[in-house]
Amino acid sequence: MPNENQSELRKLPSVEKVLSSPELAADIERYSHPVVTATVREIVDKIRDNVSKGGQTPPLDAILEMVKYHLIIEWPGLLEPVINATGIILHTNLGRAPLSAAAVEVLSKLLGGYYALELDLATGERGVRAQSMEKLLQIANGAESALVVNNNAAAVLLVLSTLAKGREVIVSRGELVQIGGGFRVPEVMAASGAILREVGTTNQTFIRDFETAVSDQTAMLLAVHRSNFAIRGFTHDASLPELKELAKQFDLPLIYDLGSGAIIDTATFGMTHEPTIGEALASGADIVCISGDKLFGGPQCGIILGKKFYVDRLRRNPLLRALRIDKYAAIALTATVLQYLKGQAAELPVYRMMGETLDNLTRRADVLVENLATADFSAEVTDGESLAGGGSLPDETLPTRLVVVAVKGSMDEFCRKLRLGTPPVMGCVREGKFVIDLRTVFPDQDTILVNAIADAGKSKH
Repeated sequence: MPNENQSELRKLPSVEKVLSSPELAADIERYSHPVVTATVREIVDKIRDNVSKGGQTPPLDAILEMVKYHLIIEWPGLLEPVINATGIILHTNLGRAPLSAAAVEVLSKLLGGYYALELDLATGERGVRAQSMEKLLQIANGAESALVVNNNAAAVLLVLSTLAKGREVIVSRGELVQIGGGFRVPEVMAASGAILREVGTTNQTFIRDFETAVSDQTAMLLAVHRSNFAIRGFTHDASLPELKELAKQFDLPLIYDLGSGAIIDTATFGMTHEPTIGEALASGADIVCISGDKLFGGPQCGIILGKKFYVDRLRRNPLLRALRIDKYAAIALTATVLQYLKGQAAELPVYRMMGETLDNLTRRADVLVENLATADFSAEVTDGESLAGGGSLPDETLPTRLVVVAVKGSMDEFCRKLRLGTPPVMGCVREGKFVIDLRTVFPDQDTILVNAIADAGKSKH
């Protein structure tokens, strides 16, 4: 047995020989030489261990397949766009709002060089980070001042830490929401050093509940928009105008965590009306906090808009440096706000997808079914519903047309192949069939999607 094992071990190619195989040239180009080298070593070590226990040395082509497969499993979708065929427009796990073509163009133009991120070109002196972006936000939303940080949780954290540290913040029990990733409003509040003072009940909170809770320890009134869930039936909420009147009575700031970030009327695009930033400010909120990558349609960031008196205090908080927006997001957000100011909101992907007509979706779906038939897949077009998603417009749907694909063999394996493909594809499975909603598939991806499905049907992995 030892002699046989030694014979098998001598058959094992060296790491260098495996790496020099032409079959790995494309993988080295994609993943880098060090990454592929580490993978080859891992595979060779595993084979060596198996052979030392009596196993056989596989041929070189089998080793190469093992390396390629391991790379796919270890680095799935590396720097590849994912085709989102789920029908969820703001898909949190896929990065929420895709950036507009205008934003991508500006990023491509500016990121290869230098950018006046924190320089006042008029004076040549150091200036406020992304000041022009914040000025544009003020104009677009009718706000006295604006400040942008890296996400909305950071925005709320900064506001609470600055204006309410060590003091009470009054909020309705029905608005103690949990956001993505398991973070909850009470936990963000605790991290800020503020003290939660919850009032009312889950479904019924009145302005008198807030009034009764006000004390010398009260720092602010906090309203939180339920942007990722809905409460229906026997319900009541204190309105923003009511809260503003109470806030004025006790000289307290009214902070509104709007979250979803609509700047225009979503009803224009077939959804129900979502409260807008302008409406929140007009209703009396002193500070409004939103996410930039939800209905705003921009990059991930947290946008703070409102009274200059309070925003100036936020700027002086040392915590801001840890939460500030980076230059990439600042550039993309500037381009996005300019599109609103130019009346080009319909060109933002989030609104283009919402506004996609049933006729156009049907046409694309019919073509997809025909092309899938040539790849030996049976498919049909049916009615369905798309979702806004991403913690926005809960329970809201848009009528759509679905392509329902019959899959031969294991559905789990088929979906796995699609996820590990180049590019990766995400769809849905319903009643044992693979379901595609083209509302969230960019038109130029339709042919790529067909090819990906065809490859998944015949892939070895």
